[in-house]
Amino acid sequence: MDSVLIVAGSEKSRNALSELTRLCGLSTQTCAACGNDARRLLLENDYDLVLINTPLPDEFGSDLASAVCEAFGNAILLVKADIADEISEKVECSGVLVIEKPINRQMFFRSIRMAGVQQSRMTGLQRENQKLKNKIEEIRMVDRAKCLLIQFESMTETQAHRYIEKKAMDQRVSRLRIAQDILSEYEKS
Repeated sequence: MDSVLIVAGSEKSRNALSELTRLCGLSTQTCAACGNDARRLLLENDYDLVLINTPLPDEFGSDLASAVCEAFGNAILLVKADIADEISEKVECSGVLVIEKPINRQMFFRSIRMAGVQQSRMTGLQRENQKLKNKIEEIRMVDRAKCLLIQFESMTETQAHRYIEKKAMDQRVSRLRIAQDILSEYEKS
């Protein structure tokens, strides 16, 4: 984790949180004074972590934290101790980490590490998800190519499959590349 967006209403809070995150090793820091500024920055940039000190001048901050986490981000919400449990119940299903104020340094550092672990896990899941999407797309393209071979070349499904496999091996390219060639050739007709 490198970059953090610190959202806090007062400059004093932003400076204190900036110093704490710097001590945690988060080198790239951006600050926002309200939820609207934070949302604008989130549209323009990617952050590894969004740290929200509640309440914000224009909103409480829990909706912002939930929105960040639902968009595959990481958020830590700092709330007063007397409402921490209530807020935690509200946002925990989104994956938001809640820290009670006043901040215990050790708890803060642990939460940052937990957010890093959570981010690594999410990144791995996103990578795996993308691989599966690519595989599904390849299967769809190959199946469409087989259908065209069956339709225009009077092949059986097995023959069409074997044709694509053999051509891919002979040309040392992927089945997807052969399927794309077949699709472009026959879909012109």
